[in-house]
Amino acid sequence: MNQFDQMLVLIKGAGDLASGVAARLHRCGFPVVMTELAEPLMVRRTVSFGEAVYAGQVEIEAITARHVADVPAARAALAEGVIPVLVDPETTCRHDLRPVVLVDAILAKRNLGTRITDAPLVVALGPGFTAGEDCHAVIETSRGHWLGRVIRQGGALPDTGVPGEIAGVRSGRVLRAPVSGTFMAHAAIGDRIVVGQLVATVDGRELRTGIAGILRGIVRSGLAVSQGLKVGDIDPRAQVEHCFTISDKSYAIAGGVLEAILSSPAGR
Repeated sequence: MNQFDQMLVLIKGAGDLASGVAARLHRCGFPVVMTELAEPLMVRRTVSFGEAVYAGQVEIEAITARHVADVPAARAALAEGVIPVLVDPETTCRHDLRPVVLVDAILAKRNLGTRITDAPLVVALGPGFTAGEDCHAVIETSRGHWLGRVIRQGGALPDTGVPGEIAGVRSGRVLRAPVSGTFMAHAAIGDRIVVGQLVATVDGRELRTGIAGILRGIVRSGLAVSQGLKVGDIDPRAQVEHCFTISDKSYAIAGGVLEAILSSPAGR
């Protein structure tokens, strides 16, 4: 038993940033439930609890997440110290779970339906939300000086469409689908990549790299993707261990969520 074991946190989305939030809250003693799509298009799959939708169960940094079918199964998983992941795009499970905190971590760059009345404390990640209207707090997700800051009035920095800089590289490190169609990977997460290497095809259309580094993330083969969708991530720092551990950005954002919870009336 701990002081937070009755403070259920429901996280919408189970990609890499959402998973960083889940990991930090789980370690602090909060029970955490996550929701996902039936076919999530995660890029950083090795550090996303949403991968449990495909694999059944995953472990990231000694924390286990399990795909569960319903709310009773989610409660059973929580009793085992496991993070349950429900396929529930509309987050209807909140009606039965009655979370104290709801975190919108979909990172859609716009609000897809979260309301400030969804839980006693509603926190949203990134642009597309207005604190005081859509939610109680917004967490800045843009790399730079303001990353992880808690915003209680207004919103996060607008989405520029340009990835944050890593080791002096911006857009060249993100791979996007050249056309809409079925995605097929030709490289694996953790592979060392050279300039011009074929890493994937979409309906036979080649996707080659513009920079060298480590393939930090890539979408699962066989999934349908839309033109322009982010489908891969190359890290120019070329550290293989970065592919399999939660990122500095994820943990900074998670720290902002933790601050928002502990400094709110709902978290006291």
